[in-house]
Amino acid sequence: MRGGGAPGGGLLVVGDVVTDVVARHRGALATGTDTAAEIRLVPGGAGANVACWAAHRGCRDVRLLGRVGAETAAWHERELAASGVRARLVVDAEAPTGTVVCLVDGAASAERTFLTDSGASLRLAPGDWSDTLLDGVARLHLSGYLLFSAPGRALVAVAVASARARGVPVSLDPASAGFLAALGAGRFLELVEGVDVLLPSRDEACLLAGVTDPAVAAAELSRRIPLVVAKQGADGALVARDGAVRARVPALAVAPRDTTGAGDAFTGAFLAALLAGAGPEEAAAEGCSAGALAVGRVGGRPPRDASGNTFEDASGG
Repeated sequence: MRGGGAPGGGLLVVGDVVTDVVARHRGALATGTDTAAEIRLVPGGAGANVACWAAHRGCRDVRLLGRVGAETAAWHERELAASGVRARLVVDAEAPTGTVVCLVDGAASAERTFLTDSGASLRLAPGDWSDTLLDGVARLHLSGYLLFSAPGRALVAVAVASARARGVPVSLDPASAGFLAALGAGRFLELVEGVDVLLPSRDEACLLAGVTDPAVAAAELSRRIPLVVAKQGADGALVARDGAVRARVPALAVAPRDTTGAGDAFTGAFLAALLAGAGPEEAAAEGCSAGALAVGRVGGRPPRDASGNTFEDASGG
């Protein structure tokens, strides 16, 4: 794979920073009346979550470029700093910070449904980029949410070109099967030309490859992108290169509480392991470990103290 990067180098994540409203309910939603739920307000966003998990899993130099509204900029910056992430947050004077309502089924699957207002995150644009952001960076990671707006697509093109010029490998997580379907698989694959590592979910991989078997999908995608790591949830992960699945990495058994951010946890831990010198299979095992930790918690961020509490858990917020 081109441009492996020196072990221990920095990670730059470019992507979304949002506020998550997580509502855990049991059973079907009661239309037209009340449904009891546990509701938490927590910091989130696929890009921000990946950065926090990479720092949590040992990456000492994690940076994040994102765009937020003025109303929560200071809070998000504090939360990222507390997780070990150096954030460069562009404050948008016109749009609010993105907000995602996460409806989490409190049943055994802990499956979630998202209501998404992307807000300022969709306005991240080439004007927010500087080639100096790559100084000291060994890997660049892009959130796939960038591809779902015209300014974001333009930014991806600029960032990938800049990274390629410096020999910095680029990874990307497609982020949303729903938004991906609207964009179109063909268009998406055109836009990720030059990316070294693709980290789709099972649904995203199948959608992109136009097949129903995730192993076939991962193999086919690896004919276009050097390394494909397909996240399979409770079924672990598939590592594919050169048109074939090279490894099947098992998941850890865990009772899920909230699957929000599990894929981000996988990606952050995977990238941290690569930066530490691990190979793709070992890095995928680290990703599965982080994913198992993530689904046992509410929200998409890693724990920050020995008791496993986040700031929000400890304060009751």
